[in-house]
Amino acid sequence: MKLKNHFLLLLALPMMMSCGSGGEGAGSAPAVVDTVGVVYDNIMTRRSVRKYKPQPVERAKMDSVVMCGLNAPNGQNRQAYEVRIVDDPEFINGVTKVYAEANPEAAAAPDFKTMFRNAPTVVFIAADTSYDMSAIDCGLLGGNMVLAAWSMGIGSCCLGSPTRFMLENPAAKPYLDKLGFSDGYKLLYVIGFGYPDETPAAKPRRTDMVRYVD
Repeated sequence: MKLKNHFLLLLALPMMMSCGSGGEGAGSAPAVVDTVGVVYDNIMTRRSVRKYKPQPVERAKMDSVVMCGLNAPNGQNRQAYEVRIVDDPEFINGVTKVYAEANPEAAAAPDFKTMFRNAPTVVFIAADTSYDMSAIDCGLLGGNMVLAAWSMGIGSCCLGSPTRFMLENPAAKPYLDKLGFSDGYKLLYVIGFGYPDETPAAKPRRTDMVRYVD
């Protein structure tokens, strides 16, 4: 997908507080004090969404979401990842049909429509298998994306099951091939995006695994 140049638009959007605008205009006051609470609230209120409204996310908004992802920190600025965005129902429904044939019990669930938790827009992220830090960079990329999306009212969910299925089931290979990842890149994970049709409650977070070392 060819990203449009939304830099000027991004500077004007509140969601840029989630990915950083990088500069201030002449004479303007520092924005850190005013925005830190907004950034914190965006992180703390974001939830994984598994029920979506049917309409796909507008491509202009997805361009902005992906641009925030591409501005995530990454090792040696190698940008060792590839991203594919799919909002084509034919692709989503086609690979879902293959999944349903292999997993009839999962497909029999009353709310099952697609293998991507019914998300109408799906992002596939591939890692560079020649670079041992690429998976970390892919995680940072996706983290920026889901937070940027949330600030725009767009829900998301990182998906492991569709990833494993597409990598392991030969019948899904035509769809994996259609994503067109370069040689040496392997699908690492999938993120579903869409407008939420639920308001998930926060789940408890452990803190016992965190400590300062003096």
